[in-house]
Amino acid sequence: MIPQIIQFPKIYDKRGNLSFLEHPNQLPFEIARTYWIYDVPGGELRGSHAFKEQQEVIIALSGSLDVVIHDGKEEKVYSLNRSYYGLYIPKMYWRRLENFSTNSLALIVSDKSYDENDYIRDFEIFKQLTDER
Repeated sequence: MIPQIIQFPKIYDKRGNLSFLEHPNQLPFEIARTYWIYDVPGGELRGSHAFKEQQEVIIALSGSLDVVIHDGKEEKVYSLNRSYYGLYIPKMYWRRLENFSTNSLALIVSDKSYDENDYIRDFEIFKQLTDER
C-alpha cells in the first residue's frame, strides 16, 4: 500500500456534524494505540522518523498541519486541515509533521503499541533500508 488520504463519513446535523472511523470500513488496520499532538510551538517539527512495521492514520482534528512523506526516493507533502480526512501511512515511509497552525490538534491512530525498536530515526539508514527492498 501507499500513503493516501482517507475520507471519513460525515454525518451532517444542524446541531453539529459527526465523523467516525472504523476497521475495516475506513481503516486498513485495527487500532492498537491512539495519541495526539498539540501545543506545537511555531516552526517546530514533529515526527522525522519511519516505522519498520507500524501503520498510522494522521488526522488534523483542529487547525492544520503538513505531513511530509518520503519513500526513500521522492518526497510528497500532504496538507491536512479537515477533521473528516486522514492520511494513511504504511510502514517504511519517512514522515515529518510541520507547519502546525495555532491551536492545531493532530490525532494519530496506529496498529501497534509503542515499541522504540520499531522506529528508524536516522534518514540515511532509512534510505539504505528502502534501497534494499
